[in-house]
Amino acid sequence: MDLDAYVAERRGEWNRLEVLARRRRLSPDEADELVLLYQRAATHLSVVRSHSPDPILLASLSQLVIAGRAAITGGRSVSWRPVLRFFTSSFPAQLYRTRHWWLTVMVVSVLLLGALMWYFSANPDIIGLFADGRAMRQYAEEDFENYYSEYQAQNFAANVWTHNALIAAQCLASGVLILPVLYILGQNLLALGMAGGVMIYTDHADTFFGLILPHGLLELTCIFVGAGVGLRIGWAWIAPGPHRTRGQALAARARGGMLVALGLAATLGVAGLLEAYVTPSGLPTVLRVGIGAVVWLAFMAYALGVGGAAHRRGETGDLAPEHSVTPVPTA
Repeated sequence: MDLDAYVAERRGEWNRLEVLARRRRLSPDEADELVLLYQRAATHLSVVRSHSPDPILLASLSQLVIAGRAAITGGRSVSWRPVLRFFTSSFPAQLYRTRHWWLTVMVVSVLLLGALMWYFSANPDIIGLFADGRAMRQYAEEDFENYYSEYQAQNFAANVWTHNALIAAQCLASGVLILPVLYILGQNLLALGMAGGVMIYTDHADTFFGLILPHGLLELTCIFVGAGVGLRIGWAWIAPGPHRTRGQALAARARGGMLVALGLAATLGVAGLLEAYVTPSGLPTVLRVGIGAVVWLAFMAYALGVGGAAHRRGETGDLAPEHSVTPVPTA
């Protein structure tokens, strides 16, 4: 095929489509012409893409097809309603629907974490395999507390936010395989258990809990939610339930998991602010822990209270109709 001749022959149609796509108002005949030209341009794009390596031509024709599609379907006005619906219905409904999974993960993890702290504090020789006595003493007396004030607050908040969001995302994304979720969760519990064991053994338990609890209550809960929902996704292909295939069950659970991932990103942002501004602040320990406890209780009330109300209204947390793909004419 002579590509240059092909492009030259259809250049007039493309120019006409560009003119019509830019007009705010079209007559009925012009609207019909726009649809026809859009269909033809979509076909032309497919032909050119299969015969031409020219990125400029492909980009230009792609933009023209997109403009034609937008002119046909009409642009959507910017609205905060989907965002409001997400935080008042979709996200809390998913938290409520998955509560048995992440609450179980939370209870088991907290018990395991307590056992690890007790074991390491009662067996300092085990910790000695990783660090000598001087290193443990420096960690307990200086390094642990200095960690929270080493960087500027805004930078530290961004750093812990992205780090924790990545952990939660890894739990959700690897949930289909199940074992990686258990590995990620176990790795974090082991690190925290060892840190707590060192602090307790060196008689700095008050410092440890005074610095961990203000942000850790919410932060760890978000990780437990990510792990629980990830395991629920993985369980979908093991036990899909009646009247649906494994693929259907997995797709439905994965869509819910993506909603949870978005919501956890925002929630972990709050935890990051607590860790950067409240944890290292000069406020009394009781007040700092109290702030963290109030925020954690608010999240639990949101997940179980607001989520339960949304669930009873029939909210499933699945894709809303307005988020579905709008069919458009194609060639």
